[in-house]
Amino acid sequence: MTASVSMPLGGVQVGTYGDYPSAQRAVDFLSDEKFPVENVTIIGSDLRMVERVTGRLSWGRAIGAGAASGAWFGLFVGLLLGIFAPDGTSWIGSVITGLLIGLVFGAVFGAVGYAASQGKRDFTSTSQTVASRYDVLAAPPVAEQARELLARLSLRG
Repeated sequence: MTASVSMPLGGVQVGTYGDYPSAQRAVDFLSDEKFPVENVTIIGSDLRMVERVTGRLSWGRAIGAGAASGAWFGLFVGLLLGIFAPDGTSWIGSVITGLLIGLVFGAVFGAVGYAASQGKRDFTSTSQTVASRYDVLAAPPVAEQARELLARLSLRG
């Protein structure tokens, strides 16, 4: 039986970046330089959730969004059922029926969902988890090589 010792959090820090695209660019550069990137880890630290408010939610908007979502699902189901249609007119009928039923059910579910919130959340938003910094770590045997390569990348600008 063999024992293994693992490094905490993926290895030795070889670079720190202020945003994820920069850390990703560094690992991509290492890959381009034929560095064994399977020995690399990107770790985001000091996580926070950012919610961006995108608009006001009203009855019309809730019902409209539900109807649009339901119409897409209904169209999908109608197309699937249309595969089994014996002729072209039956196929078109299946697609239109699926679309309309999906639209109605989506609008109903949109209205029910909005009513259930009882006005406690009358806005729409998107949320994202972001880190204040991203550390690139490498396994100890290859950490110095990674540092040298990333130093070359930083000199490029």
